[in-house]
Amino acid sequence: MHLELRHLRTIKAIHDAGGLVHAAEILHITQSALSHQVKGLEEQAGVELFVRRSKPLRLSAAGMRLLRLAERILPEIDTVEAEFEALRSGRAGRLHIAIECHACFEWLFPVLEKFRRQWPEVDIDIRAGLAFNALPALAREEVDLVISSDPNQMAGITFNPLFDYSPTFIAATSSPLAAKPYVEAADFLDQTLITYPIDRARSDVFSMVLTPARVEPRAHRQVELTAVILLLVAAGRGVAVLPDWVLREVKYRPDYITRPVTATGLRKSMYAATRSEDVTEPYMAFFLELARTEPLRLQQA
Repeated sequence: MHLELRHLRTIKAIHDAGGLVHAAEILHITQSALSHQVKGLEEQAGVELFVRRSKPLRLSAAGMRLLRLAERILPEIDTVEAEFEALRSGRAGRLHIAIECHACFEWLFPVLEKFRRQWPEVDIDIRAGLAFNALPALAREEVDLVISSDPNQMAGITFNPLFDYSPTFIAATSSPLAAKPYVEAADFLDQTLITYPIDRARSDVFSMVLTPARVEPRAHRQVELTAVILLLVAAGRGVAVLPDWVLREVKYRPDYITRPVTATGLRKSMYAATRSEDVTEPYMAFFLELARTEPLRLQQA
């Protein structure tokens, strides 16, 4: 038996309409074409699908079996067709994000909240890119976007600039370094430096200041959570260098002092890496624009 979706739609339309005339109108075909289709389906099945002497036209036991199948299958087909139409029109898609930056959650969640309101049909997920090699995963289409401050040349990958930020020194107000207008590499020699648990090559303070100056802090402590880093700093248990957006709420509190790192301060750029062909997708372009503007509001707050 060769069963097609149009056969299931026919069975359901006749059952819902109670006869061939109204069912033909629902299906936008002639009554003659509909009768021919039903006859052909019954010949394939080898059984009658309708009790023809009844008014309104009633399904036989075999017809009811096909109706149950139609009621189960057709809604799923309609859902898939709607999803494909949403994909074709750009309303739907997938945005799986890998993050190579612990502190990025501070600004990313507000961005995603605004994005979700405008693009509710886009599937969003977040993975910590530090736990795996995020850029090769992007190339393999396992993720769709990588938040990173370390752009690399990769075929088929575009690093979209988002915003600049300032890695900023923070210490307790009781710190002797509070008297200085800025800190330098040598100021870390007698300090316990608290950083996120990342390689030194990915740490702003190491890669931009300490490693080039060949300076090693007295102690180096790695802490996962920003809130815990700030608690330890306030207690005088160490100092830290964090992105300026992280410090927007604490820099005016009496427990802390913040200072530029070096006389000119540090500047670094954040990027969103995407596959080159995805940059012009409407939802991707919208996300990139949000990611360029929302963090700046946090920095200025």
